[in-house]
Amino acid sequence: MLSGTPTRDFCALLAPDTLVAGVDEAGRGPLAGPVVAAAVLLCKPGPKGIGDSKKLTANTRARLEAEIRASCAFGIGMVEPAEIDRINIFAATMLAMTRAMERLCDALGQELELALIDGNLTPQGRHADWRWPARAIVGGDGKEASIGAASILAKEYRDRLMCQAAETWPHYGWERNKGYGTKDHLDALRAYGPTPLHRRSFAPVAQLEMLL
Repeated sequence: MLSGTPTRDFCALLAPDTLVAGVDEAGRGPLAGPVVAAAVLLCKPGPKGIGDSKKLTANTRARLEAEIRASCAFGIGMVEPAEIDRINIFAATMLAMTRAMERLCDALGQELELALIDGNLTPQGRHADWRWPARAIVGGDGKEASIGAASILAKEYRDRLMCQAAETWPHYGWERNKGYGTKDHLDALRAYGPTPLHRRSFAPVAQLEMLL
């Protein structure tokens, strides 16, 4: 879940005032699967065409993910469904972001000066292990390239996990819905019940379990 240690050539592209990471998450809303966050430190010049992952085509996201992984430093943090159920999805999102930043710093071998977070809240003061100055930017994945890059990595990483999980649990359509509560997913939940990847604290799953 880490990038490789940056080379001297990569580090030479970063000035002291550029150690600013973009952070975003994927998977807060689904009924199944983990929440995943990515933290990205872009090189200069960064990959072209980075933006909000939700507005990019699948082919464009795949291309940009490969370019970001090849040319930028990044870390990925993940919180599994059982932990989401234990601490709630908001706390799990803050934890996933913290883990992503920790892994990015490990990959770099130094601390980041600032984290730009997509949304209106940051983990600063909301997770005990978060130690970086942070700034929230609403719609940041479409405004800041580093946040856009993080949104791409987080979404692509999580989507692959859900496609792999669909091979083990084929009834739920996760290769299509990625764990979100679509009609086919809800129909399968009613027919087959929840799997170990379902978030039992989320209302549709919890309500179903009460009826079983």
